[in-house]
Amino acid sequence: MADSVLSLWLDGLAPAPTDRRAGLTGDLDVDVVIVGAGFTGLWTAYYLAEADPELRIAVLEAEFAGFGASGRNGGWCSALFPASTARIAREHGRDAAVALRRALFATVDEVGRVAHTEGLDIDWAKGGTLTLAAGAAQEERLRAELAEEREWGFGEDDYRWLSAEEARTRVGVATGVRGALYTPHCAAIHPAKLARGLASKIEARGVRLFEGTRVLKLEQGRAVTEHGTVTAGVVIRATEGYTSSLPGYRRTVAPLYSLMIATEPLPAWFFDSVGWRARETLTDGRHLIIYAQRTADDRIALGGRGAPYPFGSKLRPEAERDQSVFAALHRTLLSMFPGATGAAVTHTWGGPLGVPRDWHASVGLDESTGLGWAGGYVGDGVSTTNLAGRTLADLVLKRDTELTKLPWVGHRSPLWEPEPFRWLGMSGGLWAMTSADKIEARTGHRARRASAMQRLLGG
Repeated sequence: MADSVLSLWLDGLAPAPTDRRAGLTGDLDVDVVIVGAGFTGLWTAYYLAEADPELRIAVLEAEFAGFGASGRNGGWCSALFPASTARIAREHGRDAAVALRRALFATVDEVGRVAHTEGLDIDWAKGGTLTLAAGAAQEERLRAELAEEREWGFGEDDYRWLSAEEARTRVGVATGVRGALYTPHCAAIHPAKLARGLASKIEARGVRLFEGTRVLKLEQGRAVTEHGTVTAGVVIRATEGYTSSLPGYRRTVAPLYSLMIATEPLPAWFFDSVGWRARETLTDGRHLIIYAQRTADDRIALGGRGAPYPFGSKLRPEAERDQSVFAALHRTLLSMFPGATGAAVTHTWGGPLGVPRDWHASVGLDESTGLGWAGGYVGDGVSTTNLAGRTLADLVLKRDTELTKLPWVGHRSPLWEPEPFRWLGMSGGLWAMTSADKIEARTGHRARRASAMQRLLGG
């Protein structure tokens, strides 16, 4: 297996991400400072600049725009949200929970609209998502999910069951597929093209983007960096998986690593045999999540969990290159698509995503301090960041909108436990998911330990 420096998506982009924009060179005073030039920070700056061109906005990025999860994810622009609809309904009511889901559906199309309007070539393909039922236990679980979606009022246009034959017609996976849950609310994209494109668009609107500018401290009214202090009435934290590196935020969001592999471009005969014509995003009903897409240049890009949680939430570059996880992903790919045997794996990569203690994404702005935030997407942030950016823009501009009424606005997740309890919990969760998948594959019956561990961790 060959390695790229950061990801398939960032490899070969022009200009190269390493050709960084200039960093901050002294103190600066602005109206809004955003820490982090991933999707959250970029979307927030985009909608703020669009709404008020006179607003003075600065974005501070330790590396370069799209360096983190925004340039390394699976390229799923989905309507997924880490907290369940049932949980949100218990806390905020049924109507609020359904409104959030509908807003997420619409957000997928909003990303496509902006890409089209701005002329961003992001390899957009809205083929939806297939969640395959590979075995009896997975089929039982996925059919239960479909029944629950019906209870929330989501019909055939949002979720429907495909027979085994219908699923194979869409994507011919070799494993024993018994059917699939399908939703149209997802598009496959090239995420780094989106991140880099947004960075250029906000600069064209007058936003000042400083790369190579690491923030050392966040405080009310200012962001302190290595090269100067930026003062602002509003300070927005958009650091996701890197949040734990900020003083005072070690237990706010835990970094959980997700890794990916990508094959060389596959020949036409391969796709003649397996289909995948709509470039549907692809997963199955296992507990230890996998996710895949057919890229615009006919590769298979497949990712999944499995890397150990780093003790103390310390960000470790070596966690991005766990060879045992890469090997497991390759085995999974070949079990699903044996026709890809012999195809070279040209890229292997990974990176941290952000996990709040209650696995509940949130967005908000404390008007008393001017401190804002968004994150905790647990890997479902490619489109959710867009909803966060639009919501933060409304909050900053003090606009009372349908977005600012959504139930994730102002949510405060509890802190993670101190070590070693945090490590024990996260490691126990990984063990539970891995062993549950093995039990279900062997017996065909649902393993209860995964659900029990999810309840313990809050997921």
